[in-house]
Amino acid sequence: MSTLKLYHNPRCSKSRETLTLLQSRLGSEGIEVVRYLDTPLDRHALEALSLRLVGGASALTRENEAEWKALGLKSPSDAQRLDAIVATPKLMQRPILDDGRGAIIGRPPEDVLALLDDA
Repeated sequence: MSTLKLYHNPRCSKSRETLTLLQSRLGSEGIEVVRYLDTPLDRHALEALSLRLVGGASALTRENEAEWKALGLKSPSDAQRLDAIVATPKLMQRPILDDGRGAIIGRPPEDVLALLDDA
């Protein structure tokens, strides 16, 4: 199995729960934790991630954040969503588990187990 990347925000309870769940199943050897607020993804990496993610760029976007609402986008394109996340990394959904072939949001945390089952 390839190394799994967990796009993680340690201030988020669902992200912490997902990390704990993964560590209990896999240990910490096979998980690369990416604190995406400290090391934001560039536009190319976000686009690639959105293509692997169930739900694409729309699932990748946290639409309840004030920064998203301030944009006033009624029917945003995928490009607008990705550009917004590049400008404001806080708008990226979390946690996301990525195995390089597919990615899934850990809401609820147990959802990430489907990606492990596919490995």
